[in-house]
Amino acid sequence: MPSNGYKGAGAFALALSIFAAGCGRQPAARTIGVVPKGRAHFFWQSVHAGAEKAAREAGVRILWNGPTSETDYAGQIQIVEAMINQQVSAIALAPIDRKAMVGVVERAARRNVPVVIFDSGIDTDQYVSMVATDNYAAGRLAAMRMGEILQGKGKVAMVAVQPGAASTMERERGFEEASREKFPGIEIVDKRYGMADFAKSLAVTENMLTAHPGLAGLFASNESSTVGASQALKQRKSAVKLVGFDWSQTLIEDLKAGVIDSLVVQHPFKMGEDSVRAALARLEGKTVEKDNSIAPLLIHIGNLEDPAVKERINPPIEQYLK
Repeated sequence: MPSNGYKGAGAFALALSIFAAGCGRQPAARTIGVVPKGRAHFFWQSVHAGAEKAAREAGVRILWNGPTSETDYAGQIQIVEAMINQQVSAIALAPIDRKAMVGVVERAARRNVPVVIFDSGIDTDQYVSMVATDNYAAGRLAAMRMGEILQGKGKVAMVAVQPGAASTMERERGFEEASREKFPGIEIVDKRYGMADFAKSLAVTENMLTAHPGLAGLFASNESSTVGASQALKQRKSAVKLVGFDWSQTLIEDLKAGVIDSLVVQHPFKMGEDSVRAALARLEGKTVEKDNSIAPLLIHIGNLEDPAVKERINPPIEQYLK
């Protein structure tokens, strides 16, 4: 679990540079601050590209910054604080922790800086709109796939992400509840946290495979946990069935190779685009939907050529970020 101490020196420095740049002047009209949970994963690059698309079409500026680690909520708070102080027009935020980020979101509301929450929930209603995958439904979708490929029976372990991360907790809850309801012959024997880190996800997967030699399936609930789980299976040449979450070129290659059975994918490009559009709509005095859910999609070797799948796994990142 994230520590209460501040670990994000790099993020803090970036935040201070943003604040310093803003001192003594107003930012360009309609500057939207976009704050992801992290910057390393392909998921966040896709969000960034979608946000840039919406910004270009509207003639506004995106100020993109996030902590280097998806557990560094203190660093994320510093970044959001700096954006508020710089007087950006609005903020789109993917909260690392649903409780820890409440104070800074409510401060933005008091300063009349509209906040759009994306990807993951937060324990306050002081935001304009939430743009996110239906994560509970996504977890249930993964459970249904696992039940199908295991023919309704077998031992399963979960490579979870981190306590306090609302989006992944909902996926994990959906998976657990659908497994119990629909497949009484499936037993979830272990659940360990990879803390949104590739190496830690690999390590906890290795530990669970050792602890449960009769394991039939693994569910991994985000990109980093899926990468770690897949790497562990490759190293052991294991036949354990893996249902993962999110996608990257590496994960698609592992799916094609048969290491991964299937992936529940989001639409991060659309998430970034819709978040900026919601912020702009609020700034223009338009009515904005409080909840904006994006349906998850299950991909496997049999549907990779479907247009709906191609749209999600081939976002135009280079067009908007390079």
